[in-house]
Amino acid sequence: MTGVARRRPRLPRAPRGAAFALGLLAWGACAASTLQLCDAPSPLSAQDKSRLFRFGAVIKAELERSGAPLALVARSGTDLSRFGVRYSHAGLSLKASPETPWAVRQLYFACDERQPRLYDQGMAAFLLGTHEPRIGYVSVVLLPPASAAELERAALDKSSALQVLGASYSANAYPFSLRYQNCNQWVAELMAAAWGGSGDGPDARAQAQRWLQAQGYEPSVVDVGWRALMWLGHFIPWVHSDDHPEEDLAQSRYRVSLPASIEAFVRLRVPGAERVEFCHTETQVVVHRGWDDVAEGCVPGAHDEVMALD
Repeated sequence: MTGVARRRPRLPRAPRGAAFALGLLAWGACAASTLQLCDAPSPLSAQDKSRLFRFGAVIKAELERSGAPLALVARSGTDLSRFGVRYSHAGLSLKASPETPWAVRQLYFACDERQPRLYDQGMAAFLLGTHEPRIGYVSVVLLPPASAAELERAALDKSSALQVLGASYSANAYPFSLRYQNCNQWVAELMAAAWGGSGDGPDARAQAQRWLQAQGYEPSVVDVGWRALMWLGHFIPWVHSDDHPEEDLAQSRYRVSLPASIEAFVRLRVPGAERVEFCHTETQVVVHRGWDDVAEGCVPGAHDEVMALD
């Protein structure tokens, strides 16, 4: 298995029908990342790019002020609000990243190879994956020093990071099966390796999943609502159903790892963890602190920080 990639590979465009189907099937835990890398993203104007660069600078400044070596980060991408999902894609932002300070180490699906890979992406590039550049959301979870240091060591150690990288990718992977893995599940299993002492070798993922279950990890439940949409997944190479329990399929639902389930686990498992949510419109940035969500539409609350996005 190859190591961590530093630069995004040139990937072919997916068939238009597949991208459309994935939009309908928006259970995809890494939908935004997948579409960015497998399908041509919407073109961004110079103004859109400038706005996202400035938004990224606000986030990096907050990370720098925190004094933390690492943060769990998640961003919005494809609009999944119909499923009650704001964030689809998570990774680990590392101050000591070999790419650039606060670059995000994450799993992506290399469409031409049909293989999952680990990839380091600067914060600005991470944000450019959005499909709606005029409004966007980023969630950051900061960990207390001991937990952060353990996770940082695991994330920066190539061997540890690759031990829990699955061989086959599925955007809607079932979290307690070894058959597939999605981007958020890699983050969850790396946490297990760092905090639960999962061993090396071919059993590393199984140990990580057992530890997550023992610690009360609860995947997100996504109600597809229409069984025919599940059938469409047969035509999409990064969506599968054969790893999910039959009772879930019978109810047209998937249990998958999403940023929300990872954040809920961290909140339960790591006392002292703190969450900061950032959002932007065309004119301003809102910084919201706490485990509740900033209002839809990036509307600031009474205690939120607001700054002009000049």
